[in-house]
Amino acid sequence: MRTIIRSAVLVCFAATLAWAAEDVVSAVHGSIEKIDSGTKTVVVKTADGTEHTLHLADRTAVHGVDASMDAGKDSWHGLKEGTEVVAHYTTKGTEDTAVEVDKIGEDGLKASKGTITDFDRGTKKIVVTGDDGVKSTYRITDHAAKDAMKDVPAGAEKGTKVTVFYTESAGKKVVHFFEKG
Repeated sequence: MRTIIRSAVLVCFAATLAWAAEDVVSAVHGSIEKIDSGTKTVVVKTADGTEHTLHLADRTAVHGVDASMDAGKDSWHGLKEGTEVVAHYTTKGTEDTAVEVDKIGEDGLKASKGTITDFDRGTKKIVVTGDDGVKSTYRITDHAAKDAMKDVPAGAEKGTKVTVFYTESAGKKVVHFFEKG
């Protein structure tokens, strides 16, 4: 009986670890190089030429695009080749699946460059001083908070040059993605 209970506990523990591992979200910024509606994939090419193939699920959220484009042969929920995007994705095995795709530009995410003057991972708040000296305070989405500055030790964010990609609603700015540099 103890062996059965131990086995059941181990199976539950392993399932919990597998579920948690799938929940890690990464992001990539680039332009849509190719859309394949048949295989439900999109290729995002970054500035350095790296191509990321992402699978699009029915639950993939797409923001900042014209939804009337859904029926288009070469579109996926209004995405088009050449569109600049930030794609948030999870990895299971060797397959990357888009959780959210955000268009950058008109009707999509806005971009702002500056230097981090305050960063609070706990409250998900960041203050960025723009090149013009104006300070802007942003709230950070869960995806961005998990992915943001992951290679920078806590407390060392201040002084880092960034581009923040954000939306604005009810007078509040919300960061969806960061890029250093």
